[in-house]
Amino acid sequence: MKNYYRIMLGKKSIHAEEAHQGNYIGAGWLPDVDLTNKFPDNWREFNKEYIPIYLAQNPDKTKVSAGLACGMLHTISKGILKGDIVLCPSGKGDYLIGEVVGDYEYEKGEVLPHRRAVRWFPNTVARDVMSEALRNSTGSIGTVSNISKYADEIENFISGCHPASIVATDETIEDPSIFALEKHLEDFLVQNWHHTELGKNYDIYEEDGEKVGQQYPSDTGPIDILAVSKDMKELLVVELKKGRASDVVVGQVQRYMGYVQEELAEKNQKVRGVIIAFEDDTKIYRALSVAQNIEFFTYKIRFVLEKKK
Repeated sequence: MKNYYRIMLGKKSIHAEEAHQGNYIGAGWLPDVDLTNKFPDNWREFNKEYIPIYLAQNPDKTKVSAGLACGMLHTISKGILKGDIVLCPSGKGDYLIGEVVGDYEYEKGEVLPHRRAVRWFPNTVARDVMSEALRNSTGSIGTVSNISKYADEIENFISGCHPASIVATDETIEDPSIFALEKHLEDFLVQNWHHTELGKNYDIYEEDGEKVGQQYPSDTGPIDILAVSKDMKELLVVELKKGRASDVVVGQVQRYMGYVQEELAEKNQKVRGVIIAFEDDTKIYRALSVAQNIEFFTYKIRFVLEKKK
């Protein structure tokens, strides 16, 4: 099955033009390590071996940063298969689209030395013609994001058609209207984090001044928000209910917390969880009454109309 990915070509797409001209995508972590024939199929095995190397080369980084870097390096170099489609911001307000046509290659001394050959399509995609859902996904923070759920829309762009907005389906979603609302809530929380109750004690995880804690990848799916306490003693997993069944969201946040505890937490660093929903939910209360270190928040929306003279 063909997969579709959004790939950032350097911070703020600084290497996009060079990669476009050179017909490749690439990654810049562990720049002096030739990884030819060194990628296991399982990215967790790769992380286990190379996180210590990354941390040795970057002693100022944390395990969260190292896990993100090594996981994305594995995805770009091994996880993405020949025939998969990549969308890459050009840095000019549109997206390059290409098909991956080559296996991993190491170009020592070059920018983004861990490379894959790409056949770029002649047409680019302007951000303003994308559906809102695809815009949100391609605008997510981080180097790599899987956007395969928008395959039909992307294929229409490749063929030169501009499709109507697409509504994704998910059998775990009980209320589509709340799901749509809380997709916006996630972005609102990130943009206004310091004005929220959670922002008093936690910061969204950052790497080199960029918030990488939104949609942080894990082996059971992306974490909505990964934050760290201001004293660095706790990692916080924030999951929005997004109209899903209560049991689904409780199980999901517990799985994310388990991943963070096992893979990302530093020694003596605790892990807490938060579920945020539009309204009170008795099922969530019952589940959390026997769950440790998970809190439940609800939110309210207030609109104010101001008459202009």
